[in-house]
Amino acid sequence: MKINANLLDLKIEAASIQDWARLDSPLKRLSQHLISGEEVVELLQQYRLLSQLQRELIIDTELESIECTAEEIFSAYKAFYHHQQINSDEDRATWLERNHFTLSQLERLILRTVKLARFKRETFGSKVDSYFLQRKSQLDRASYSLLRVKDFHLAQELFFRLEAGEATFPELVKQYSQGQEAETGGSIGPHELSVPHPILVQKIRSLKLGQLAPPLQIAEWFVVIRLDKFFSAQLDEKMRERLIEEIYDRWIQNQLNQLSR
Repeated sequence: MKINANLLDLKIEAASIQDWARLDSPLKRLSQHLISGEEVVELLQQYRLLSQLQRELIIDTELESIECTAEEIFSAYKAFYHHQQINSDEDRATWLERNHFTLSQLERLILRTVKLARFKRETFGSKVDSYFLQRKSQLDRASYSLLRVKDFHLAQELFFRLEAGEATFPELVKQYSQGQEAETGGSIGPHELSVPHPILVQKIRSLKLGQLAPPLQIAEWFVVIRLDKFFSAQLDEKMRERLIEEIYDRWIQNQLNQLSR
């Protein structure tokens, strides 16, 4: 803090005042390891981070009994180093310094990643088949052409023109459609069928490929659609991994909900 010699005309630099105000801040106490546990919890609640800490502690409890093979651990190190572009001891030292990690903390991080992957597979892998059947109707994808207007008689006229081959979807969409589909010539998707309006999904599922549907009312709109492509969801490895993550997320959220009761 700088003070002029003339006490009648004290001038304190703004930056110095800010420095002085920070002397006893939570950040300062945290960096000096002087902050109390009670204050840490209050700060976590204030910044809505307490649930994230609880989540990680729940996971750690579950991972205590998980054992991993040397091959799994080696693969995890290899993947981590590749992702972080660590190719030498010097690269690793630089990464540790930049991320404020010790080597032992990095080793625990990688081992935890391996354990968590195994925990997910062993705990939720057997539930994927039945979960997939529950979710399949939402996981199926479709591409379709759509135009919408707010006048029923106009929608009906456009439908007849399409049906008779007098015009194409892009032509009519560009001229008449009042939604965002005008930017794509009416072409939408492919989207999972959890995305469109439920009434639209029901209609899409009733159509054959290339079939045009008469005007359908959805809220204030009258919609004309044509099913262009349909992709039935398959339980391949990529889908299996995705569903394991979904089941896991539901499980961890349920654990958090129980803590808050």
